[in-house]
Amino acid sequence: DTTCFHAIKIKKNCLPLCAIRWSSTSVVPRITTHYTVYPRDQDKRWEGVNMERFAEEADVVIVGAGPAGLSAAARLKQLAAQHEKDIRVCLVEKAAQIGAHTLSGACLDPRALQELFPDWKEKGKLKLWPEDDPLSVGLPMNNHGNYIVRLGHLVSWMGEQAEALGVEVYPGYAAAEVLFHEDGSVKGIATNDVGIQKDGAPKTTFERGLELHAKVTIFAEGCHGHLAKQLYRKFDLRANCEPQTYGIGLKELWVIDEKKWKPGRVDHTVGWPLDRHTYGGSFLYHLNEGEPLVALGFVVGLDYQNPYLSPFREFQRWKHHPSIQPTLEGGKRIAYGARALNEGGLQSIPKLTFPGGLLIGCSPGFMNVPKIKGTHTAMKSGILAAESIFNQLTNENLQSKTIGLDVTEYEDNLKKSWVWKELYSVRNIRPSCHSILGVYGGMIYTGIFYWIFRGMEPWTLKHKGSDSDKLKPAKDCTPIEYPKPDGQISFDLLSSVALSGTNHEHDQPAHLTLKDDSVPVNRNLSVYDGPEQRFCPAGVYEFVPVEQGDGFRLQINAQNCVHCKTCDIKDPSQNINWVVPEGGGGPAYNGM
Repeated sequence: DTTCFHAIKIKKNCLPLCAIRWSSTSVVPRITTHYTVYPRDQDKRWEGVNMERFAEEADVVIVGAGPAGLSAAARLKQLAAQHEKDIRVCLVEKAAQIGAHTLSGACLDPRALQELFPDWKEKGKLKLWPEDDPLSVGLPMNNHGNYIVRLGHLVSWMGEQAEALGVEVYPGYAAAEVLFHEDGSVKGIATNDVGIQKDGAPKTTFERGLELHAKVTIFAEGCHGHLAKQLYRKFDLRANCEPQTYGIGLKELWVIDEKKWKPGRVDHTVGWPLDRHTYGGSFLYHLNEGEPLVALGFVVGLDYQNPYLSPFREFQRWKHHPSIQPTLEGGKRIAYGARALNEGGLQSIPKLTFPGGLLIGCSPGFMNVPKIKGTHTAMKSGILAAESIFNQLTNENLQSKTIGLDVTEYEDNLKKSWVWKELYSVRNIRPSCHSILGVYGGMIYTGIFYWIFRGMEPWTLKHKGSDSDKLKPAKDCTPIEYPKPDGQISFDLLSSVALSGTNHEHDQPAHLTLKDDSVPVNRNLSVYDGPEQRFCPAGVYEFVPVEQGDGFRLQINAQNCVHCKTCDIKDPSQNINWVVPEGGGGPAYNGM
């Protein structure tokens, strides 16, 4: 009973996400989810607290209401209706509203959307779509026939379609723990506990999290999912693939002078202001929504070497290029956001299935890097996962089995699909930038082997290890002098974060945890000059003088966090572990 479930959720709220290491000089007792320092059963403050956790049963549980998760949910219910089967599908999403944490360019290839909702133009036109196919200019991508959309709007619309099909969608509930059966297969997830003070003590409003058990759990967390990280280790899913490599994408939304507005125009650049050894580029899309809006952004590969580099400030500097600045002059910036994205491509896709669950979307990484598009491939992975799961759920030989279904056919079906063919054709473009010529070498390679031979070369290039290993010591690098923001075209970081709508409950344990509180100062600051204060696009990390004596400490402004996961990826010591905050917190992009 959906109504009953909702009532229970309001009464019993989230899972055992205990307190965390929130400051390198904190003296309060600390409890962490993944690095248990002070277990609750050894903390007198938790004596007498009711730790019972309510459990619900479903056929399929989905973590994450992005394009992939919603595609899987909708397709499952479509199949159930077609075959007159009763399948319960529950989807949890950490954002307060569906689409609030979604951030992308986005120039959408509609191929998967057309497969999932053949009548999408009739259903979504008034809310989402321009009346005509947009034209495109600029190389190397040809975007004719694609749609410039605000992905948050698309995701919100998809959420409505999923609910209309009977999917139980629960925004504001953060999946914080993977549950396992005794045989080691995934049992489901638990949402996090709420009502915990910053120092780890329970509040009077403390509520235990909810368990959701399922025959199959789909993990659609997005790039660098915090639960997927644990599953990689648990099931050794990355044993036969390259390390994932990432980029950080920063985006702004502007209202510009209507005379400069060219609805449907797509511009891309590569390189400047980055050096030839730093992969990156930009986009500028003119939306067609009845008002002169442009979406612009800059992506920097997180395998960059100079610890003095600031992706945010490179973005601000890029806007002053003579081909960009005139478009923005006289306009007004109305929104800002940032998100990490997978750039590893085919070589970095892990094993996708394991007993009781599977990975879809940007969590394992299906982005077509040179096209800067991953929404269509993410959606297709969700569709294929749903079809594979449905076949097992309705298999008469398996109906009596209620635990840990291993849907291996999903990965087989994906490798037979157009997703795999598309990713195979571009598999060497990103790693080709690791040559001595850097990005320029990648462009030469692309011109020869992709635009001429369409990626049919008989070899597959490798990446060069993890992004966290790429930084050089500060003594070997030249500091980068960035121009001061002018407040009209370029801006400071904190005023930018204010436009992201980010908010977290202040009195909760910081969700940015440290494995060792001494590492930020003793290693990151001393060797790399504290790169976390530059690679974070939200001003979360600061090195500030200690209150007494000489020296510095790391201050973590967790309230600023836009959930981009860059810190978890790029930290050269791999000492930062991003865990989920209370559900409902984070950015509120609402159509970015």
